[in-house]
Amino acid sequence: MDTATHITMGIALGGLATLDPVVQQDSTLFNAVMVGTIIGSHAPDFDTILKLRNNAAYLRNHRGITHSVPAVIFWGIAISSVIYLFVPEVNFLHLWLWTFLAVIFHVFVDIFNAYGTQAYRPFTKKWVAYGFISTFDPYIFSFHIIGIIAWVLGANPGYTWLVIYFIILLYYIKRYLDKREIVSYIHQHFENIEKVTTSPTTKQNIWRIAIITKDYYFVGRVEDGHIKVDDQFEKIPVPANELFSVAKRDKNIAAFLSFSPIYRWEWNVYDDFSEVRFYDLRYRNEGHYPFVAIVQIDDNMRIMNSYTGWVFSEEKLQTKLNTIKQLTT
Repeated sequence: MDTATHITMGIALGGLATLDPVVQQDSTLFNAVMVGTIIGSHAPDFDTILKLRNNAAYLRNHRGITHSVPAVIFWGIAISSVIYLFVPEVNFLHLWLWTFLAVIFHVFVDIFNAYGTQAYRPFTKKWVAYGFISTFDPYIFSFHIIGIIAWVLGANPGYTWLVIYFIILLYYIKRYLDKREIVSYIHQHFENIEKVTTSPTTKQNIWRIAIITKDYYFVGRVEDGHIKVDDQFEKIPVPANELFSVAKRDKNIAAFLSFSPIYRWEWNVYDDFSEVRFYDLRYRNEGHYPFVAIVQIDDNMRIMNSYTGWVFSEEKLQTKLNTIKQLTT
């Protein structure tokens, strides 16, 4: 989920903590728990700082190890321990339990969008992305804002959040059933399907879809129960030659390929270098595929330049490549 939603979820869990008799009877503990749930609800995304290093490091690690089983345990203990240093008189067990719950809840809700997480590490590095809740869902966020306003106006926080989270649970079930219906519909209209990815939009009746079949990639939308194919690409294997072998060793290309489950590639040859591009097909936007990885390799098989990330025009991509080239020369 997005940062704003995670923070409001932390506030909600702090409100739910008032149902805990130990927290309810100790205002100092309640304040400590509230700090713990807010920080804990955002802690796994502290890896965003990797953007300061480079996009490849961020892409390889965001929602990766910081969302893993060991990391979830670490965040819960570390955050509650730091808070406990400032308020040692509070009940540490209950402080840790609610903080730990906030961390778990963060990772749990992240697995339902298209981006996903590596929540099952170290058992597997597979990305878990169920793809039926938008990264920013206006309904879920609005429910939390309503809950916060009701709390400020004097509503009982514990019971208020119980009701709201019951409604959100029903909403999750509804979106899951929507996805099942869409995937079933897709299987009725396409043959030899190998993989389907879904990405809900902020509109309830519109979903983005990307489909891999035996021979083709299909990219499109499902609107009001109708499939609209926007692009169709022949499924051509990545060439097994020296150029692509060098390309795959580049940090940006390797990061992209470790993350993207559905992509197509391009190979362009110029006077003194070759250029390889990979496009993630899940994120089509106005006829453009903004999530891209690109590497330029000279005739001596040396990497000249590379980039991975979000770019929404060829002009901006060339600007980024030129900037990187200037920084490395």
